Amino acid sequence: MKITIVGTGYVGLVAGAAMAEAGNKVTCVDIDHKKIESLSLGTITIYEPGLSELVSQNLALGRLCFTSELANSINDSDIIFIAVGTPPHEDGSADLSHVLGVAEQISKIAKKSLLIGTKSTVPVGTGDKIKEIFKNSPFPAQVFSNPEFLKEGHAINDFMKPDRIIMGIDNGDLKPIFSELYAPFMRQKDRLIFMDIKSAELTKYAANAMLATRISFMNELAKLCEKTGANINDVRYGIGSDSRIGPSFLFPGLGFGGSCFPKDIRALLHMAKKNDLKLSVVEAGYEANQSQTDFLFQKICNHFGGIQKLKNLKLAFWGLSFKANTDDIRESPAIKLALKLKKQGAEICAYDSHALNNIKLLYGNDFTYFTHNYECLKGAHALIIGTESNEFRSPDYKQIKQLLKTPLIFDYKNLLNAKAIHENGITYYGIGFGGHP
Repeated sequence: MKITIVGTGYVGLVAGAAMAEAGNKVTCVDIDHKKIESLSLGTITIYEPGLSELVSQNLALGRLCFTSELANSINDSDIIFIAVGTPPHEDGSADLSHVLGVAEQISKIAKKSLLIGTKSTVPVGTGDKIKEIFKNSPFPAQVFSNPEFLKEGHAINDFMKPDRIIMGIDNGDLKPIFSELYAPFMRQKDRLIFMDIKSAELTKYAANAMLATRISFMNELAKLCEKTGANINDVRYGIGSDSRIGPSFLFPGLGFGGSCFPKDIRALLHMAKKNDLKLSVVEAGYEANQSQTDFLFQKICNHFGGIQKLKNLKLAFWGLSFKANTDDIRESPAIKLALKLKKQGAEICAYDSHALNNIKLLYGNDFTYFTHNYECLKGAHALIIGTESNEFRSPDYKQIKQLLKTPLIFDYKNLLNAKAIHENGITYYGIGFGGHP
């Protein structure tokens, strides 16, 4: 098939490369000329495991190309995906100006009836707005919704081996087209779920809200564990073994961040408010997440004897992106905590294997930067674990103790072996273990 994807951000680039890998002819369009030049040379602007290789390989084979000219491919395409950003307005609602602007542009240059839809996360009713735009075009369009469910750090595998593919259509005649498109990704089992467009649009928000709520729920339970003497890992195993619950998204930590969960929850709450509804559970989960950094900040203050004692402390961070295996620092809870500590006079020694350049660009001299995780420990009063990166999981505790000024670890991902840490004479604070402040 001939595919056009408008937008070469995270979703558009991954989808484009993966569809090209399946043998489709894919054209990715973006108004950022500099980005298009880089992508055309095989240089990608984001870090995602395996993506660079996939882009380069399909560029070389001629199955993937990049352009800043929308008219170059639109009228030759079988399917057009809109995958541009939907940033939040101040009130939390999704800004649809980019999505609708692309639809408006396409309607003006269309020379035939088109099949066009969204991969971007969009509010319920966006499909209707796109349909309305094409009412003024001499060429009608078939509209669909096909939201993505990619996890940063695992996006290629998620696209190639999806749990499900949500396909929102209002015309049953479109089913064979999308069945053909996604057949290469469902050889073992058909996981293509057809529904109406509005339901597909809401499914994306519902999924992210559910996952975010699980994270907040576990963080709340972890606090209770600390008060009662229970162990959150035992509780996690216990409830995760129930098939109705499952083991995913049950790890306590710094809270959720990134480009999706916070933005999508605010948009969902705004949607509910617009329809005279209050989503109490979703709202509580969001508020709990907002306060999680304060709770973990207070644990550090308590250890050192109060907020005033943070001044002139040197605190080392391992991991500052919003999660492991990504360079995305948007709404990173680890950075939020680091800035809160810096505000009280602490020096932040930052290490992150993928996100360091992005952090430098945004925060400049706010932090001291290191390219090796052990180097940032020298003379530090504590190590704070900010992401669950593999490189942090089996560290050399003896070396950590030698490098730190005071042998102290705040493991805010419950990543490390607490017993081994104690055996090496290091004070350890995790999340959700009774007996720790």
